[in-house]
Amino acid sequence: MKRKQALSLLQSVLAAFFGVQSSSKHKKDFTENDSPTPFIITAILVFVLFLVSVFAFVKLVLV
Repeated sequence: MKRKQALSLLQSVLAAFFGVQSSSKHKKDFTENDSPTPFIITAILVFVLFLVSVFAFVKLVLV
């Protein structure tokens, strides 16, 4: 995957996580890509990273 495509994918997933993705960007993402698999994998990785960072922050604060 090219760097520009990877950054666009990450930006789309992060925008969707925060609920700020425009409908035109959403349509563009799914008309340009044949499969939703890269979006699903990226979303799972971002979610796991978010959970790990929240747990680490809470552990740091409570110690």
